[in-house]
Parts: sequence; C-alpha cells; structure tokens
Amino acid sequence: MSLRVTVAIASPDAQHLIELELADGSRVADALAAPAVRERLAQCDGGTPLALGIWSKRCTGESLLRDGDRVEVYRALVADAKALRRARARLKPPGRSRSGR
Repeated sequence: MSLRVTVAIASPDAQHLIELELADGSRVADALAAPAVRERLAQCDGGTPLALGIWSKRCTGESLLRDGDRVEVYRALVADAKALRRARARLKPPGRSRSGR
C-alpha cells in the first residue's frame, strides 16, 4: 500500500506544494528525503528546515505519516509581528480610539 502526502515549503516569494506518493509506514524524514523536496529545500533555505509540522502541529522527522497529511516546513521569521505592532503604536500620535468614544 502507499499513501499520498503534500509537502509545503514557503520561500520568501512563494509557497511550493509538492505532492508525493510514499510507502505505507513512511515518516516525515522520508518525505523530506524525496528528490523533489530536497531540491526545493536547497533552493529556498539552503537545505535545512528549521521546524516541521503536520497540519500546523509541530512534529519531528520521526513522526509517522498518514494518507492525506500535509507536511509543513517552517522557516525563521524575518520580523517579530508583536515588535512591529509595538513600534507602530509608539509612532502613532495619542488621540481618539478606533471606536470613536
């Protein structure tokens, strides 16, 4: 038997979805070892994923895959969203709130 999985890799300019058919009992590491995935990883992040997930839940390379899983390769954030919001708030002049009260 085999299972179908999708590997999602985000580069700075696009998201890449790679469809794979793997042997039953495959792990996340097996999906990452597929030639198409290795090639895309090398192009996007130098070949080393920072973190992994299956359907937005953190996992490791040893995690078992199920048919229909989406393996996600996460990369480092360029900027911290909270820090950016705080910086914008400091620049905004004090005044009325958004609700107009």
